[in-house]
Amino acid sequence: MNTTDHQIVLGTMDFGTRVAPDRAFAVLDSFVAGGGVWLDTANCYSFWADPSGVGGASERVIGAWLKARPGARDRVRIATKVRQNPLVPHSWPQSAEGLSARAVRTGLEESLKRLGVEHVDLLWAHAEDRTVPLEETVGAFGELVAKGVALRVGAANHAAWRVERARSLAREQGVAPWTALQLRHSLVQPRPLTPVAESGHRMLTAEDLDLARSESLTVWSYSSLLWGSYVRADKPLPDTYDHPGTTRVLAVLDDVAAELSVTRNQVVLAWLMRQGIDPIVGAGRAEQIEEALAARRVRLADEHLARFTGAR
Repeated sequence: MNTTDHQIVLGTMDFGTRVAPDRAFAVLDSFVAGGGVWLDTANCYSFWADPSGVGGASERVIGAWLKARPGARDRVRIATKVRQNPLVPHSWPQSAEGLSARAVRTGLEESLKRLGVEHVDLLWAHAEDRTVPLEETVGAFGELVAKGVALRVGAANHAAWRVERARSLAREQGVAPWTALQLRHSLVQPRPLTPVAESGHRMLTAEDLDLARSESLTVWSYSSLLWGSYVRADKPLPDTYDHPGTTRVLAVLDDVAAELSVTRNQVVLAWLMRQGIDPIVGAGRAEQIEEALAARRVRLADEHLARFTGAR
């Protein structure tokens, strides 16, 4: 699989909170100038960093950028998510909106207003909600596709069996099924069976990739560059990554980056794309997204992949 078959997705989680609007505009401009297409946001971004205690800041910044850039909507595709936005400020997960039909419809309706668009190109269920019958959630997502306000739908942080069950229910209901998966994945991996510290994160598994390849589902990865830990001494990897496999993989990473005269981050992104995955990359400065986009030109040979596999 060629790296060029896949693409870098711009993660906009921090826009409007940790990344000021003017810097966000610069990143968006650089991303589009470099041929980037997909923007990934969520209605809950970033309630934990916003004094208001609710999400919406990221979508509002994207909406303001689209308004200030005539024609930009035709050049980008927008993905957003429903499920996690607090309905009561500073009350999460207690008041998280969930995936009832009403929550899904209302969530997207409010996202469209913030974004200032008539539809999103991809709507994600941000996480599972097992308090709601899956049939109800599937029907609600299918209804939004039928209305044209979401062109495609996907599942983030869902177990593979739940995705396949939802797809079966969609067929029974005659509605659009989930056709995309979003999960956490990167080159280095936590210790097996060790929970990650970040609440709500679900790691990509071999079973997820098996399902995606069998059913021709799109796969996006988040936390692709592990918050800068590959390249920044001030951002060490979390303790869950402290094991011999990490040390060996990082040594191979250094060797491959030196051989190809590219950065560690670019090798990681190229490795993900060779797995058939579209990596999401968050950026707070234009030069960061420029570096990430350049990873599309990095060519990893089968021999490189074998060295990473052997290091695990």
